[in-house]
Amino acid sequence: MLRTVPGVGRIYVLIREKNKDAAIERLKNEVIDEELFKCLKQIHGKSYEAFMMSKLVPVVGNVCECNLGMDADTATEIARHVHVIVNSAANTTFDERYDVALNVNTQGPARLLDFAKKCKKLKLFLHVSSAYVNGERKGIILEKPFDLGQSIAEKTIPQVSVPRLDVSAEMKLASDMIESFEDNIGGAQNMRDLGWERARIYGWQNTYVFTKAMGEMLINSNRENLPVVIIRPSIIESTYSEPFPGWIQGNKVIDPLLISYGKGQLPGFVGNPRTVVDIIPVDMVVNAIVAAMAKHGTVAEPQLHVYHVTSSVSNPISLGEVCNLAYDHFTSSPQLNSKGKKIGIKEIKYFSSLNSFTSYIRYETARQIRLKEDLSILDPKVRLQMQTECTKRLQRLAHIARLYEPYAFYEGRFNNSNSKDLIDNMSTEEKKMFTFDVESINWKHYIKNIHLPGLQKHVIKEKPVAVARL
Repeated sequence: MLRTVPGVGRIYVLIREKNKDAAIERLKNEVIDEELFKCLKQIHGKSYEAFMMSKLVPVVGNVCECNLGMDADTATEIARHVHVIVNSAANTTFDERYDVALNVNTQGPARLLDFAKKCKKLKLFLHVSSAYVNGERKGIILEKPFDLGQSIAEKTIPQVSVPRLDVSAEMKLASDMIESFEDNIGGAQNMRDLGWERARIYGWQNTYVFTKAMGEMLINSNRENLPVVIIRPSIIESTYSEPFPGWIQGNKVIDPLLISYGKGQLPGFVGNPRTVVDIIPVDMVVNAIVAAMAKHGTVAEPQLHVYHVTSSVSNPISLGEVCNLAYDHFTSSPQLNSKGKKIGIKEIKYFSSLNSFTSYIRYETARQIRLKEDLSILDPKVRLQMQTECTKRLQRLAHIARLYEPYAFYEGRFNNSNSKDLIDNMSTEEKKMFTFDVESINWKHYIKNIHLPGLQKHVIKEKPVAVARL
């Protein structure tokens, strides 16, 4: 927005920090100094930082606190001036503690909505959610909001009696369980298990999407006359073209698997290679947000609109195709091991169940250890250490497989008709500047030449080694 719409006024950035100085420091380190803004640096030159600080206002706060943790004067100032509120705060850990996920993903949006009602000039409340809040729905999934208490399992498992989803009761359940533990550490795993269990009961894959869905419910039920837009992107990955191709920050959903595969640590995985993997470049998500702000922020009608920023219907790519492209990339541009040697990989194997996958990993890990040393002649302590490492690796991969298994067999596809209509209503110039047409994505080019090199540069931070292929 600062690059394409430089006339924008102030952008208040809520930052969870202890004081304003710390918030300013974090804004500089994580935003202003970030490589993502190198195009802006080139435009503004020496005045770049002054330009950024004139537009970005760091605000000490927290969506988990009353009044968003802001001091009274700051809250009053924002409420007097702000026109659009964008909520992208979320805890994205699949198996987060239930109380933590509820506080951020469910109650957080509700607190922000309460503050939005105090904003005199507000034209739009925009909430960034996830397409996977649709849980275990199958087939074509429409861009529809959630009603309060709506359960996925009611439709997907009609023969099973599912209790009505009561969001307030879920929050009380988590609170009561916390109070039953003498110490917070002892209850951490129990709280993770509770979130997972509650999600599965009502038809969601994990705690993350379950609590995000409940957040949407509270927004819809409490929005009153506020204009609301909910953006539901799928698996967000590196930039396709803007401001430059391949930028990514941190490991996203599918990236830990791709990185482990490239390092030779993931010879197989649980999943169906024909499963459609819904990927969307991050710049297309941002452009969709800006386009929705422009359309609904000017009209300011008291309605709720949902947009799937997704690819599974308009331009699908399968898990098998992604892995094949990863194989081609890491074969021609292999990663290096700790000794600086090229890591060779094989085509990935697919397993139909978690049990068969863990059995294979147990066998494969033990085989690799035997190739290194004859365990029978090793010192008992060394042998025990190697066997312990083998067990830890098995547990880590089994845990990852458990988290990803629902998505590796996912049978839903996200209709994006509303997003297409949003594009159709844009001018030719706007379409060029804020493109998010997923049909234009060339997946082979994107995965091999943009995303995987971007991962190696920005996440793994290694230079690939070119290998001539006959």
